[in-house]
Amino acid sequence: MPLSAGEIAAGVRARALRATDVVAAALERVERADPDLCAFVEVWGEEALRRAGEVDTRLDRRGAHPLLPLAGVPIAVKGRHGLRAADALLAAGCVAVGATSVPGPGTPWQTWGLGAGGRTLNPWRADRTPGGSSAGAAAAVAAGLVPLATGGDGAGSVRIPAAWCGVVGLKTTRGRLPSGDRTGLRVRGVLARSARDAELWWRVEAQEPAPAPAALPVTAVWSPDLGFAGPDPEPVTLARAAVERLVAAGVLRLVRPRTPVRLADPGPAWLALRTPGADPARAHRVRAANDRRLAELFAGADLLLTPTAPTAPHGHEGPGDRYSTALTWAFNLSGHPALSLPAGIGDDGCPAGLQLVAPHGREALLLAVAREAETREAG
Repeated sequence: MPLSAGEIAAGVRARALRATDVVAAALERVERADPDLCAFVEVWGEEALRRAGEVDTRLDRRGAHPLLPLAGVPIAVKGRHGLRAADALLAAGCVAVGATSVPGPGTPWQTWGLGAGGRTLNPWRADRTPGGSSAGAAAAVAAGLVPLATGGDGAGSVRIPAAWCGVVGLKTTRGRLPSGDRTGLRVRGVLARSARDAELWWRVEAQEPAPAPAALPVTAVWSPDLGFAGPDPEPVTLARAAVERLVAAGVLRLVRPRTPVRLADPGPAWLALRTPGADPARAHRVRAANDRRLAELFAGADLLLTPTAPTAPHGHEGPGDRYSTALTWAFNLSGHPALSLPAGIGDDGCPAGLQLVAPHGREALLLAVAREAETREAG
């Protein structure tokens, strides 16, 4: 398995690794795998090696330059314009090796990606989608081509592919990082093979120091459906089993909310905000009602837990009438940070995810819990 982002950065800073060698190895992996995987729309080999050389040069002259927290880490950016949102990562020493796939023209945004060579495949099963819209980002990370990939999440576009590809996906709080989305629904996010790597991304993007360890156990409320969704039994079973493992490991303590978790279905409100000319009044009413219910829930618990997606990954023909966003887009409407953590493997051989939702501005809590989950499951 390729090195993690943390291992790469530590090795490059210590000069035990050369950024050019690390990036060249990532480009070789992309060259081998991407003709089948189709995770990339563009690969920037010559430019990536040039930038990696610049990182090496800066560190060779470390007396005149500060150390770079993500020195030499190869990353993929979402879509052809992804570099516009990657300035902080590049300044931290990351090297962008290419742009990842998103849904192509005429394809449903929630369904699949279209890479340079065709439709993007789920690394676990070629006949299944990796999810969207950060399709190529999730596939590239899950296949080990890069340790980190940037994403954007307007309805679940980081968390759903993370769940279906078996990686970590973080959606940030509305307004914490620049977005440019007039509706406030789409925010920045990251896909990573581990919570530790996602935390490195967050610390660079948010310019935050390393967080203190979380006080365990963290209190949490479980909801299989948020009171309105109709998830399939298997994603619910896998997510609930992941919760029970975390409870047994002392990471979580389940608490009963004062009132059952019953959010209003955010779908019509989300669509109204996205539709030019639509009356936003209903959307604002739904948002206000759900904000009150979530505020009450978080007054008595640190986290809300749900399955990430209501179904297993569907085929490339599309999901039909079912929205894969059923359990995620409520938190784009409300602006809460949320993270998808791998929860297990379904009968079809594909991963499922557990979604963790925290109060506004508590990304550090999500990452700390995810990190503890990984550590204790590995032990």
